[in-house]
Amino acid sequence: MVFSDLSMDILVVFALIAIALILFVSEVIPNDTTAIGIIVALVILEPWTQVTPRDAISGFANPATITILAMYMLSAGIQKTGLVQRLGIYLAEFSRGNDRRALAATVGTTGPIAGFINNTPVVAVFIPMITDLAKQIGMSPSKLLMPLSYAAILGGTLTLIGTSTNLLASEFIVALDQFDRGPLGMFEFTILGVVTLAVGLVYLVTVGWRLTPARIPVDAELVDEFSLENYLTRYRVREESPVIDMTIAELDDALPDPVTILQVRKGRDIFGPSDAEQIIERGDILIVHGPPAAVTELEETQSLRQLSHRRITDDLFTSPTSSKTLVKGIVPEGSSLAGSELRDARLQEFHRTTVLAVRRGGRLIQTNLRDVEIQSGDLLLLQSTEGDIQYLTESEKLIIIGDDAIYQAIKQQQQQITQLSAKTPISVMILAGVVLVAALDFLPIAVAALGGVFLMVVTGCLSPSEAYNAVSWNIIFLLAGVIPLGIAMEQTGGAAFLAELIITTADVLPLFGVALLFYFVTGLLASAITPVATIVLMIPVAVDAAVQLGANELAFLLVIMFASAMSFMTPIGYQTNLMVYSPGGYQFTDFLRVGGPLQILLALVATAGIAVIWGL
Repeated sequence: MVFSDLSMDILVVFALIAIALILFVSEVIPNDTTAIGIIVALVILEPWTQVTPRDAISGFANPATITILAMYMLSAGIQKTGLVQRLGIYLAEFSRGNDRRALAATVGTTGPIAGFINNTPVVAVFIPMITDLAKQIGMSPSKLLMPLSYAAILGGTLTLIGTSTNLLASEFIVALDQFDRGPLGMFEFTILGVVTLAVGLVYLVTVGWRLTPARIPVDAELVDEFSLENYLTRYRVREESPVIDMTIAELDDALPDPVTILQVRKGRDIFGPSDAEQIIERGDILIVHGPPAAVTELEETQSLRQLSHRRITDDLFTSPTSSKTLVKGIVPEGSSLAGSELRDARLQEFHRTTVLAVRRGGRLIQTNLRDVEIQSGDLLLLQSTEGDIQYLTESEKLIIIGDDAIYQAIKQQQQQITQLSAKTPISVMILAGVVLVAALDFLPIAVAALGGVFLMVVTGCLSPSEAYNAVSWNIIFLLAGVIPLGIAMEQTGGAAFLAELIITTADVLPLFGVALLFYFVTGLLASAITPVATIVLMIPVAVDAAVQLGANELAFLLVIMFASAMSFMTPIGYQTNLMVYSPGGYQFTDFLRVGGPLQILLALVATAGIAVIWGL
């Protein structure tokens, strides 16, 4: 009986895994914080988990962790050359106003690049360009942003350095007793990666094109896109109003908490919250932001006269005498804004920037904004100035998208970057050298990547601060925290127990069916939690199952690797999905509708490819 093998050690590890999964899915605390908690819990429960303190922190020294850290830095060096930005210009030229050309150019470019450069910064650079390209050719950006993310995910299957799950799988080959061979080669599975990429791209430009919704209307006013009109009210200051002779700062403090002052108009002159000492006078027009119920009370309490309603457009926020305008900004992974409430971010005080609304996936937040905790992937509607927006962009607090004067200025600045310097060929040669050295087994991939970082810094392609800032440290801590969970699964017999449960399906399924079942289970887990956590949990189980079935252990490992690397069905399953979730205005079900068929298709293609190339 299978359950007779269920020891207390296994039960304790399973309990830890269950708690970790709940925290990963609910995100009550950040995933990297959960991972740190896992390390501590494994050591405290060492008599049952069999994980020593040295084992618990071994994830920080794992070659996969070190390689991923180094690849973040190498990707930053390539990104700094302007090559990726220049590709955006080529995309616009190639599209020539044709929507299908734009889609083909987007996915056909992103996929191959993501095989060698970390796909998160690639998508971050492409989002503004793709949004602008969509507006140029008169199509909804939603039709391009989801394919952009999916193509980046597909490209990760091309090489060993394409995604973190590939590197983790390679390290399992070295760590697990069932294997008597070295780590995966740089291009060992590239042939299958090319097949899955080709099949995925064909799907995206045919079936996926029809299924992808156009959530953001073409040339939509930002006020309309964020349904902001009902939250903006115009008042004229009456002669008897108590706000006369107040400064803008004093008036803002006097308003009820959900209500904020956006503008004070004095004829053709416009002042905002950053003009804190500007005096309110009779006849001034106030533009107020807040929920209708709270705003209407101002008419009585402050003796203001509400002006007759007229349609509010983006033009309200621009004028020849005002330096402010509207833009959209995505909060990228690793932004210093993520995790803080808007009131604590001090955007108004430090950057003369007002947040008017927040889009979080399909949800719009337009009230009580000061209490909103900013999250990675949020799309913010901002009123700001060119200088402050450029600072927020350069400091990587936000990724700016839009089609206005500020965005055009930033775009011109990016185009100046594309004037490639003498450092560009050096950066490209360094990355190519890292790939070549690792592919020829001259050095382990971790050492080759660190050597590449060293050369990037000493040749001036990347400064030390730029290198450190390029790393998504939350991903590094997540990796380091979940790796010892895999150790606990293996040492306590938990992996073997789960494998024994799953292989009972071999009584009714052929070996291909069992491998396909592993693919689907892994894909579902990766869509709910991180692919990194999924691969750590599933590879020991799959390899143990292969041993008990007398199957090819490498083939089953590759099934888990490809399944965890290609997660399309939810916006939380992969980092790039989350990045396009809000800018595309998507609903959660959009990912199921477009990504579900793609995931099933690639499950069949990848599993069949593994069976043909490596044998089950």
